[in-house]
Amino acid sequence: MTALPTAKVAKDDSLHPLASYKTLESDELHQRIEAVRQSMGDSLLLLGHHYQQDEVIQHCDLRGDSYKLSELAASSETCRTIVFCGVHFMAETADILANRPEKLESRGGDRVTVILPDMAAGCSMADMAAIAQVEDAWADMGEIIDTSRVIPVTYINSAASLKAFCGRHGGIVCTSSNAASVMDWAFERGDRVFFFPDQHLGRNTALGMGIGTEQMPVWDPYALELGGNTEQALRDSRVILWKGHCSVHQMFRPEHVEGFRKNHPGIKILVHPECPREVNDIADVSGSTGKIIDTVRNSPPGTKWAIGTELHLVNRLKAEHPEQEIHFLSPVVCMCATMYRIDLAHLCWCLENLRDGCVVNQILVDDETTLHSLVALQRMLKVK
Repeated sequence: MTALPTAKVAKDDSLHPLASYKTLESDELHQRIEAVRQSMGDSLLLLGHHYQQDEVIQHCDLRGDSYKLSELAASSETCRTIVFCGVHFMAETADILANRPEKLESRGGDRVTVILPDMAAGCSMADMAAIAQVEDAWADMGEIIDTSRVIPVTYINSAASLKAFCGRHGGIVCTSSNAASVMDWAFERGDRVFFFPDQHLGRNTALGMGIGTEQMPVWDPYALELGGNTEQALRDSRVILWKGHCSVHQMFRPEHVEGFRKNHPGIKILVHPECPREVNDIADVSGSTGKIIDTVRNSPPGTKWAIGTELHLVNRLKAEHPEQEIHFLSPVVCMCATMYRIDLAHLCWCLENLRDGCVVNQILVDDETTLHSLVALQRMLKVK
């Protein structure tokens, strides 16, 4: 393992100003990124989310979804710095998992530094549920229903503060691949689920469990009273959905599905469960990012797909599987704009500063939030 120089933490006073990197050609950025990777060896891990653009993904040591990447990085015995090419909540999860107590102990107290190349790389869905809003909603619904029998469930695509909220209130975290199992876990412990921040994943999962839409009121944090619901709707509820969504998956519409089926006989529709119900219900296959990738990989040559998920991933699948016919489900360009903020310039900038002893854009979750977030995450890990 290559030792790192003693680093100072900086945000705006970095050794190398970002602006100068914006003028560099891609070839030079590629070379300089690889030079840092080689010089730092296995003490450095670059993580790339599936939605990241190809020119960044090619430099990443690991590619995957947000939770799997964090889990893999945390399991490394040699890694001391993670550069997460993703969005803010993903880097938070990496910091929580890589620096949990048993990991710190195994490293003699040494923390793994987690860096997000661009601090503006957020998540529109995660931003739709602020901790103050969720706490206010919890207090308001507590005047109508017994919140000791409500189990909060937060999607992994959420801020660490919301994961900590679930940890404090007997709740749990879910991913798009285990949401049904997590809901089962919750109903074994309570009468209702409070699901945030993505209403579509919550609704599609609950519908698959036989829960009707009349038992799933949507809580709008901007409504004046009770999230826009009546007292009776809350009393009759089984799943209370937060009014949030993914800006990418919200774009897919039933008419897109109908158009592909009309113009491409035999085509199959493959979507992410963050898509609205009207699309999810008529798709041939609905599943997590991992399931989408595995479904295509395991399909025979000649299979035709229209895929409803982020554009970079669909284009990558298309390039990797020329033996199949793969289309992007929407006629409108639909990519994760915040993920796209991580580019070669930002990546090279943060790596060269790191190499020279200056940590920029460090993601550091406070101890209390980490503690309660871990409770909710560890509950999820026990769900089968």
